[in-house]
Amino acid sequence: MNKILMGLWVISSLFTGHVFAAGDAAAGKAKSAICATCHGADGMAVIPGYPNLKGQNEQYFISSVNAYKNKQRTGGLAVVMQAQSMMLSDQDIADLAAYYSSLK
Repeated sequence: MNKILMGLWVISSLFTGHVFAAGDAAAGKAKSAICATCHGADGMAVIPGYPNLKGQNEQYFISSVNAYKNKQRTGGLAVVMQAQSMMLSDQDIADLAAYYSSLK
């Protein structure tokens, strides 16, 4: 019985660690330079038609970037975001999400 419980605990910790990785806003700010090219240094887009990231919902940001990374978003200029998102780790994405959601 203890082996089963230990196995379940290990498996659940693997999944929860991945899904609920906490983002670090300070680390996100440091990583945001590449985003600033299109989305502005303050998260306000500098190119018409590009979304503002300032104040974006953290979970929405994460799911959106992951959708680009997994090539689930393909419209418009998705190819640009697909290339950018491929360079980001899950922690990078969480950090950027924490940073942009903290901007008000």
